Amino acid sequence: MDNLGGPDMLIDDYDQYNQQENEVVNISPDDASEEPADAPPRADDFEAMKRHVLVDLPDAEAETEAYHTWHIEKWRTLPRREHGPVFEVGGHPWRVLFFPYGNQVDCASFYLEHGFENEPPPDWYACVQFALVLWNPNDPTIFRTHTATHRFNAKEGDWGFTRFVELRKAFNQPWEDGSRHLIENDEAKLTAYVRIIKDPTGVLWHNFEGYDSKKETGMVGLKNQGATCYLNSLLQSLYFTDAFRKAVYQIPTEQDANRSNSAWTLQRLFFKLQKDKFAVSTNELTASFGWDTRQIFEQQDVQELSRILMEVLEKKMKDTPAERTLPELFVGKTKTYISCINVDYESSRIEEFWDLQLNVRGNKNLHESFMDYIQVETLEGENKYDAGEPYKLQDAKKGVIFESFPPVLHLQLKRFEYDINRDAMMKVNDRHEFPEEFDASLYLSEEARAASTEPWDYQLHGVLVHSGDFNAGHYYAFLKPKKDGFFYKFDDDRVTRSTMKEVLEENFGGEYANVANGGPGQRQPYMRGYSTKRSMNAYMLVYIRKSRLDQVLHGVNESDIPSHIERKITEEQAELARKKKEREEAHLYMNVGVITEKTFQAHHGFDLTSYELEQGDPAAAQVYRILRTTKISEFAATVAEELELGPDQIRFWNMVGRQNKTNRPDQPIRDTEMTIEEALTKYGTRGRPFYLWAEHAPKSDDGKAVFPDTGPTNPNAPILVFLKYFDVKAQSLTGVGHIYVKKLDKVSEIAPQINKLMQWDSSTPILLFEEIKYSMIEVMKPKQTFQQSEIQDGDIICFQQNLPDLDPSTVTYSDARQYYDYLLNRIPVSFYPKPSTEGEAFSLSLSKKMTYEQFSGKVGEYLKVDPTHIRFATISSTNNKIKMWLKRGMNHTLQQILHSQFSSYGGYAAHRGDALYYEVLETSLADYETKKIMKVIWLSDGISKEEPLEILVAKNGIIGDLVNGIAKKINLDEQTARNVRILEVHGGKIHKELIEDFNVVGVNEFTTLYAEKIPDEEIHASDDDRFIYCFHFDKEASKPHGIPFKFMLKPGESLKDTKERISRRTGIKGKLLQQIKFALVSRAIYAKPRYLEDDDIILDLLQDGDEMLGLDHVNKARNFWGRAEGMFIR
Repeated sequence: MDNLGGPDMLIDDYDQYNQQENEVVNISPDDASEEPADAPPRADDFEAMKRHVLVDLPDAEAETEAYHTWHIEKWRTLPRREHGPVFEVGGHPWRVLFFPYGNQVDCASFYLEHGFENEPPPDWYACVQFALVLWNPNDPTIFRTHTATHRFNAKEGDWGFTRFVELRKAFNQPWEDGSRHLIENDEAKLTAYVRIIKDPTGVLWHNFEGYDSKKETGMVGLKNQGATCYLNSLLQSLYFTDAFRKAVYQIPTEQDANRSNSAWTLQRLFFKLQKDKFAVSTNELTASFGWDTRQIFEQQDVQELSRILMEVLEKKMKDTPAERTLPELFVGKTKTYISCINVDYESSRIEEFWDLQLNVRGNKNLHESFMDYIQVETLEGENKYDAGEPYKLQDAKKGVIFESFPPVLHLQLKRFEYDINRDAMMKVNDRHEFPEEFDASLYLSEEARAASTEPWDYQLHGVLVHSGDFNAGHYYAFLKPKKDGFFYKFDDDRVTRSTMKEVLEENFGGEYANVANGGPGQRQPYMRGYSTKRSMNAYMLVYIRKSRLDQVLHGVNESDIPSHIERKITEEQAELARKKKEREEAHLYMNVGVITEKTFQAHHGFDLTSYELEQGDPAAAQVYRILRTTKISEFAATVAEELELGPDQIRFWNMVGRQNKTNRPDQPIRDTEMTIEEALTKYGTRGRPFYLWAEHAPKSDDGKAVFPDTGPTNPNAPILVFLKYFDVKAQSLTGVGHIYVKKLDKVSEIAPQINKLMQWDSSTPILLFEEIKYSMIEVMKPKQTFQQSEIQDGDIICFQQNLPDLDPSTVTYSDARQYYDYLLNRIPVSFYPKPSTEGEAFSLSLSKKMTYEQFSGKVGEYLKVDPTHIRFATISSTNNKIKMWLKRGMNHTLQQILHSQFSSYGGYAAHRGDALYYEVLETSLADYETKKIMKVIWLSDGISKEEPLEILVAKNGIIGDLVNGIAKKINLDEQTARNVRILEVHGGKIHKELIEDFNVVGVNEFTTLYAEKIPDEEIHASDDDRFIYCFHFDKEASKPHGIPFKFMLKPGESLKDTKERISRRTGIKGKLLQQIKFALVSRAIYAKPRYLEDDDIILDLLQDGDEMLGLDHVNKARNFWGRAEGMFIR
């Protein structure tokens, strides 16, 4: 709303005047408007008044305009709410809504509203600039006027001014110190000036309440997880590069369709962007990247993200139809050259690029940035180029020129630069213009221009914008999805159509325009100019070669989408809908667990089953979700059908939790007409799951199922007993089934039934035990009756064969009591291979009472290795690192090892109680003790990737033995192994380089050893090249950090070129490299760094052989360049 302000801009509900829902928006007058230089027109000069009140709006085009006058008579006799006549403007009906006595204020209230008799069409809207002028018909020079702009629609059908004019002043006081009143003789005229404004984007003055991106634009946005707007902008840009999207769909994922596969999640994301009606979440994608909360809530570098994503996808596209798609789409070529001026000699190399970084500072537009990129430097005087024999030192031109540009050109504008004065990264908000189209041939080599048969014209299709500063801000994108279509703004979950001014001018950056009526660039107090710079500006541009538009934006059809993507997503959506329905109907259903003979027979532990077992386990009670109103008989029929039994063959017993913590059947549910909810109320326990045991009865000769009568009135009533078999030889406990015994029968009488049930010889001797509770397994006395043995319904009797001739050494547990004790003390223990070593992670069920020798024997049996060749370590509970290596022969049980409060060496042992690390040794532990563990860090990629190693070397060995151990450990070939060097590092600086025959005993315990392959350029170094040790420090040379390294210096090479080789040598790139200041530092403790400039030649500045090259930068990475702080995709 323009030119309106103050605390009275309220939205009041005046339902007291109208029972229909009709919201009025109230706007207070603008009393602070400047006095015009010219005298105001008369109110009856309508054309002049229209020009006076309807000022031209910047960037707005009028569709039509008109005015209408309402003669208000008998003001004081009007009702509290009145409407003026309906008039038409722009094909829409309008009228004035009038509150003669004010809308809850002491002022007359006027509003413009639509004039539809009923409700307007749901999608109706009009963007209107309007003014209401109240004037005295007897003296048209007396008037009151207010103006506003508003998007009228079905929900906001009126807009206007609650405090249009104060009634006391209008009726009782001469107007503006004149002689007449504004309202005379109870009459006045109200002229409404209405201008309909064109809305090319469809969102002019939109409040976005209920806005539907899919409906308005045919596209949807991406949800912001926290600070992932930068990711959303890049993803949308890549998605609308049709050739890229099609290539992503061609990655084979059907056999690897899991959420950890970034290619699969990217395919799903693109499919949803293509199909869904609402904004799509990126949670799946970032999870597959391996990002946690830190990465999600930190804004990252878009260029780095783009490059890493391209690398990951290029690997996944290998050996697929899309293998060459990405390079063919995004890769161009540059030539770096040094060309002699006076002789025919040139040194050059061709390099590929995926995107270009162009300087913003110092360049007004894209053309100047390109010219800056390919500027030529003349090497002359003392800086002549050494062209070798026979030319020697020559004047030369040095530079970069383009050999080709890719069909899709990504331009990264360097909006963020390191400020050496502030020692921080700062945003460059300078104005930098970029065109809608440009000719890239201006920046190609002459040979490339001559060889090309098609023009190098490029068309803008994407502008990625950052609003804010380096530390905080917001990202969004303007994209042109179709060849001849419009630009759209993709701002996270909202997509809107855009104008070319929004795409271009508003993202050039620089100073705000001189906006007289306020806004971001409004005049500040006591300031003569407008100096505020825009904080929103383009940082990445996407251009597409015009001759390749049809190949890049060819559209993506249904046939391009792999069928398994839609099938899988449809299945997931159906499952989500099912679960949603379950939640909505949860109050109508309940879960009932059913234990059957089959589940008992599959169980190998205490009780009939364990309620903690997951569904799908054959020993788990099957959980049914049934209506609470289901009858017991109906539920029994359902279970019987699944068991392929007759409905009358199932009888339910309720399961109860006894006081001794066991769960057993208690009594049969005889009333089969009660509902399952009534059964829960009668037999269940509040707050506990409801479980039933399903008894299966065989059919008698007459075809009817007969269940024994277990009523309490019969003194010799049958008792329901469950049987378990402990197999001594197999060392297993298994449920067998159930039988009925009579109270007065002797315990020994059960033996024939068991022998028959097990198909044993009738004379087989057996031992009987009662499973009373987990910790109480008692031998049963054969001569006692079951009543005397206190056997009741649901009790469990365990039996085993009596094997007096069994050799005890051949089994671990010789009777059921011992095995039950094992079950009681059994714990799952996870064994993980020692970090940085290969091996299988597995879990074993072991007794807490096992000794070191016993559980190491079990692990050796599982791994099929000699247990004397395995060592174990406890695992820290805080960081999962090795806490303490266990000594073989420790007189401790597994329980003591896992849960001891203090370690064997003293001190609190905060380690995990469910897991151990293991390492399979090449020798026995006894032999292991004769060797020395050498800890060394292998640097496989400059200094950006570390791999800690532990190498066993004989205590009298040499460094050559260590190198051989490294080569064997990480599978280095013989040639590479010959070129491995070992550096001894202390305090972040290289102490010395260890030669091959140096004795390992002489290695200082307090130093760190780094091993690396000697770079090829060092292997082929010339006699003029020299070597220097490099280290990192933070402002002061006495504060070293990071990984030091050895580096080769070339004669005549400036620091600017040396940086490029340092980048390749270390893996430090991009913004990290830009933040580094280079200096020469003496080894003296308090040496002052001598900082270098880009033109300095390091070799010429070295004063003695004791100096080092220092890299001064903030200690953020803590030895994790490119890993802890850098971007990554798993």
